[in-house]
Amino acid sequence: MRVRKRKKAEEYLLEYPQLVVSQPDEWRGRWCNRFQNNHPIHIEVGCGKGRFITEMSKRNPDINYLGLDIQLSVLSYALDKVIAADVLNLQLLYVDGRELLNYFAENEISLIYLNFSDPWPKSRHEKRRLTYSSFLKIYEKILTPKGEVYLKTDNRGLFEYSLVSFSNYGMILRQIFLNLHASNFVDNVITEYEEKFINKGQVIYRVEAQFT
Repeated sequence: MRVRKRKKAEEYLLEYPQLVVSQPDEWRGRWCNRFQNNHPIHIEVGCGKGRFITEMSKRNPDINYLGLDIQLSVLSYALDKVIAADVLNLQLLYVDGRELLNYFAENEISLIYLNFSDPWPKSRHEKRRLTYSSFLKIYEKILTPKGEVYLKTDNRGLFEYSLVSFSNYGMILRQIFLNLHASNFVDNVITEYEEKFINKGQVIYRVEAQFT
């Protein structure tokens, strides 16, 4: 989904240091201090315009949420939603999702959301897929023991690839949906991408994978 470039997006983000973490590496291993509590921390890698992570924060006040994205304009739109939600358990990071070890210590995160990640369909780009084994190794390190990764996508190729990648890594697969919106799953929070795809009649896939 192409996002229109937003003028002065960087300046806008800097106006809200309490919501947008400018130097996340300084909080590595100390995110509980940033939130001023010991609640579990969930992160969304590639939070887009923030609908999902904002709604999750409103539904679950006893969980801390961090939305990560590498696009300034996109993150600025997510900030709009965070401000409107007026919640205390959600903050945003302008970071590259490939560098998670720079921002999170071992066993610091409880759950990772991967919603509509770039599928990188060409085989030569396999290592860029966020469910490639090198990424799973990073996730396992920053997640608490038996931490989980929740994947949602419209791309069947990425979904099938991810199921195999999770399984080969020894993860436990639960809640596998080949057509999420035709299932009885009741806790789904629809993302901006998801709304676009379901309006076109496309199938949405979802899986929960847990490290052992």
